[in-house]
Amino acid sequence: MKTVRVVAAVIRKDDKIFATQRGYGEFKDGWEFPGGKIEEGETPEQALVREIKEELDTDISVGALIDTIEFDYPNFHLSMDCFWCEIVKGGLELKEHEAARWLSKETLYSVDWLPADVGLIERIKKVL
Repeated sequence: MKTVRVVAAVIRKDDKIFATQRGYGEFKDGWEFPGGKIEEGETPEQALVREIKEELDTDISVGALIDTIEFDYPNFHLSMDCFWCEIVKGGLELKEHEAARWLSKETLYSVDWLPADVGLIERIKKVL
């Protein structure tokens, strides 16, 4: 099975985190943490900075690694490095996503998370 390596930004502001709804592809309408594929020659942190700039026109600082989620989808294995991030500059403009929300500890489960992202929610909930 093919492995896809990606990064995800858990953007935190006060006691809320930023979630996005996919606007395209096989998992359209599912909720996720923004990010994307790591390109050849990039570190996970560099990939995350690039992806958030491309997808949300926002500059971020990448903090600590929260976890690496390993998840088997029907057609591929996903390896996702998830980092705490903060906004440096920009307004999180949706360029590829259908919708976005700031979620609190109490509202983390109010969206329909993609399967790989679900594994991260309890870890985040403990920190918020």
